[in-house]
Amino acid sequence: MMDRQGRGLAETVWTRLDRKAGAITELTIRQLRHRLSTWVVLAVGFLLLIALLALFIGGIRDGWEPIDNDGDAHDWDGDGYPAGQEFKYGSDPFDRFSFPGSGEFVEEGSFEWGSVGLYSGNHTWRSATGIFTYTWLDDSQIGGGGILEVDSLEPCPDGELFENYWLDWGEGCRMDVDRIVVHDASFVGNGTFRVEEGYMAQWGYVADSFDVEPEPASNYIDEDDIDWTGDPNKINGFDDDGDCLRIGWPEDPPPDFVWWSWEPNHDSDRNGNGVDCDVEWIADSNGNIVAIIPDDNVDEDPSEENLAYEDAHRAFIIGTGKIAFVMILGIFLPLFLALGLVRDETENGTLHYLLSKPIHRGEFITYRILGYLVVAGGFVLIMSLLMGLVTASLGPGDSIFRLKDVIVWLGIAFATILALAAYGAIFNTLGLLSSRYGVYIALVIGVYEFVMAVLTLGGAELIPVLSVSHWTLQLIDSIVLIVWPNTIEMHIIASAFDLPSGITAFWNPPAHTLGTESPFISGLISVIVLLMITSLMILFGQSQFKRREIM
Repeated sequence: MMDRQGRGLAETVWTRLDRKAGAITELTIRQLRHRLSTWVVLAVGFLLLIALLALFIGGIRDGWEPIDNDGDAHDWDGDGYPAGQEFKYGSDPFDRFSFPGSGEFVEEGSFEWGSVGLYSGNHTWRSATGIFTYTWLDDSQIGGGGILEVDSLEPCPDGELFENYWLDWGEGCRMDVDRIVVHDASFVGNGTFRVEEGYMAQWGYVADSFDVEPEPASNYIDEDDIDWTGDPNKINGFDDDGDCLRIGWPEDPPPDFVWWSWEPNHDSDRNGNGVDCDVEWIADSNGNIVAIIPDDNVDEDPSEENLAYEDAHRAFIIGTGKIAFVMILGIFLPLFLALGLVRDETENGTLHYLLSKPIHRGEFITYRILGYLVVAGGFVLIMSLLMGLVTASLGPGDSIFRLKDVIVWLGIAFATILALAAYGAIFNTLGLLSSRYGVYIALVIGVYEFVMAVLTLGGAELIPVLSVSHWTLQLIDSIVLIVWPNTIEMHIIASAFDLPSGITAFWNPPAHTLGTESPFISGLISVIVLLMITSLMILFGQSQFKRREIM
């Protein structure tokens, strides 16, 4: 096809366009490459990402420690027995005097708070604070939590208790051969007790006691894993540790037993499906899990190796992508690199020379932004590939290399580059509008975008829509769900079983799906919005630049 002068359109349009675009773009890249500020910003970004990678590698090397999700491995009262064992025996896990086999303390007398006096006899002493002169002292008592470990008593410091020295709760010390000083302790012995002024002591005896060997805390860690068959129509969930069915537990627990007062609404069929102590998994018509309703104390302590490791791995990728790439690099790279794309040429006196060439002012702005994107976007792409290679090589799972990790990182790079384009167009236009105050307005916008990003991370859907960061973060959420479809299932599992989850902190199901619940729709909408923002800001900047007199 030829024009009126007999020249090919390829020569009159495309070739010249490419030449002008290439020249301005190359000039922009060369200018940015020779600026110290460019290298400083990129170096700071590089160090930030390397530090995050170091934390990731350190976490991988340290491994994943099992977590007691339901708290029954902890010895809350310090009596030497984990709470799970106390539950089974009907003893109070929050009372140091109540433990498996402890029997019932029958009080025979006491010094009330603030009283002063002496009392002699062969008794079990409880909550005692003062001096005990003894003829016999039981050295077989189990230590810890107010139960005095007599064999390990150290000599008392010089002076008076609470005046010259202090004893920890449940502890004691030895004054001489046949005298000990105790603070709120329990012990068995024959002798005379003198209560400390302002404190108390009880004495009596223990009935129906018997010896029970304390179980290790590890017995109550990961003891009730999530039992999911993969089919919501089958019976799922099993009470591995028996704290839902409570088979073999005392039928008549003490009236003040903490378990019953702590969980007064314990329901073995809370999901109402007619099956005691199971977990109901509810799926939609497409087979996607949409809700999980467990009965009380079922599948409440899952294995971290099976669930939390993958959760933490994905959370690192999503969190780093959103915070480090979008919220930090995505905002601050344009702030330092794009704000002066045209303004600096005016201040340097080179704009006259550039515009004396056959270059349209609108084209000049577009090509300048394109050159900036090559530098900033190239850096983001390289760093995302580096992050992807490391996480894909060291991540959990049976595969040697997690290819989907790299795909997610490329998606993060794509979303960040769109944010770089939008912010670059915005900040460049601000530099055109006001060379003096543009930087301050840009800083305000940067803070605003950061705040909107935080709100988006928190799950807000309406307020942040008037921000670039909101649509960028939703694009990442969409990409994550496309590549890892079971992310939403992991999200629901963490919420249903009240498990610590990084995914719930950094990822939200895409909000803007037009009622389809499709991540492809939400991702497409996000891309369109970001491109529209970029195009409108470039057009607005072009219109201002066209009318501007170059002094």
